[in-house]
Amino acid sequence: MPLAILRRTLLTGMAVFAAAPGASAQGKPVILTMLGDSITAGLGLPAAQALPAQLQLELTRLGLKVTVRAAGVSGDTTADGLARTDFSVKADSTVCLVFLGANDLLQGVDPKTTRRNLDAILARLKARRIPAMMAGLKAPPAIGAGYAHDFDAVFPDAARSAGIPYFPDLLAGVLGDRALSQGDGIHPNAQGVRILAKRLAPAVAAALKSRR
Repeated sequence: MPLAILRRTLLTGMAVFAAAPGASAQGKPVILTMLGDSITAGLGLPAAQALPAQLQLELTRLGLKVTVRAAGVSGDTTADGLARTDFSVKADSTVCLVFLGANDLLQGVDPKTTRRNLDAILARLKARRIPAMMAGLKAPPAIGAGYAHDFDAVFPDAARSAGIPYFPDLLAGVLGDRALSQGDGIHPNAQGVRILAKRLAPAVAAALKSRR
């Protein structure tokens, strides 16, 4: 085979390998880390039915070979998440999905404090060169219109300020639906988690592909 043709063949093969699902542009495994609370920890569910495992299945169905790494701790506020960001989010993460704030809401934390904590988490990830995306949630109107308005704005504003992808209201359509919730009426059951994963997967896939 002539040297020029051999060279073109090798370069083409290398390009195909680098672009293959499951490999980053540097040939590293694709890893999504989910930094969150009980929703990402899978409270009340077997690991196989929890959001990280179900999201990985949905990403696989979309043609991506991705490892979804759970970094959720039940009960964590944004302050708790900030305190453990450096050791919970490993350096090999391709993207870190941040979903924190539900426990801030339950504890009535000032939205300004929640915003500062999220900004600090995103700044830590940026300093470590770990790309991030954020999923938000909405406060129930019963908590008070003023608080709900300020709280709801925290997530899109933080994502916009950091210049990262944003997925609005992850729990929409599931939270409060008894057929999709566990006995506490807050945490999604297995069926609810599957709905969350299916809705979230395309946005996560887009964020991951942008990093390859």
